[in-house]
Amino acid sequence: MKLAHTTAIITGASQGLGYAIAEAFADAGANVVITARSLDGIAKASQSLASRSRPGRIVHHAADVTDESAMKRVVESAIAEFGRIDTLVNNAGVYGPIGPLEETDLAEWKYAFDVNFYGTLIPCRLLLDHFKKNRAGRIINLSGGGATKGMPSFSCYAAAKAAVVRLTETLALEAGEFGITVNAVAPGALNTRLLDEVLQAGPEKTGRQFFEASIKQRDSGGSSLQNAAELCVFLAGQEARSINGRLISAVWDDWKNLPGRAELLAKSDVYMLRRITAKERGFDWDDSK
Repeated sequence: MKLAHTTAIITGASQGLGYAIAEAFADAGANVVITARSLDGIAKASQSLASRSRPGRIVHHAADVTDESAMKRVVESAIAEFGRIDTLVNNAGVYGPIGPLEETDLAEWKYAFDVNFYGTLIPCRLLLDHFKKNRAGRIINLSGGGATKGMPSFSCYAAAKAAVVRLTETLALEAGEFGITVNAVAPGALNTRLLDEVLQAGPEKTGRQFFEASIKQRDSGGSSLQNAAELCVFLAGQEARSINGRLISAVWDDWKNLPGRAELLAKSDVYMLRRITAKERGFDWDDSK
């Protein structure tokens, strides 16, 4: 099996995409340590994952990703139990307050930013020394549409996810010499609890265009949870060891063939955040002419 004899920590894994990722890792042979804030929710997820016969073990912890002490206990417990951690998947995330920036509650905005950004940063910090000591490790951060374009009425989510991608690129440069890869995954438009929040908020808060697109997404079934989960398994495997510092779309990118293009990828800025200049677009804005 692709991930046999490896161990992964997956945050936000009690439902939705996090659960699908945990299931995919377990199916690939990994030991899986799953976390979420709700003890009841993560215990049920653990029981469900363990109900099928798999070579790896399933361990669960209730922990808030914004609580450094709680996440430190998770990491230390996992290392004590399995000897080493090979992969970290930072999946925990929320939309946060929905609506125009000036109408949102600042405390809710700050908390949601903490979950989305610091909830990614904290587990990374806690595991980097371990990965460096082993001279190996995979960090996979979940991104979203807000990372690459403005999202009216979702300012917190968009800002935090853009920050997560830039953090991903920066950590990839810092840690690459230690055999560590750090990548981000854009899973696509998923029919999860985040979609439910949009539909509950209504078009007055979300904006008519976004709300109507969300209705279509709901009715079409949305993007595949399994496809995004498979991309995470791929990035955790040995064949993806040369892919580092990239934001990869589970839906739109030909990620299964990236290993064969590793040399070209390393020399380019493909799948990275960047500024596009007028010259690159072929615009001549020289007023002196």
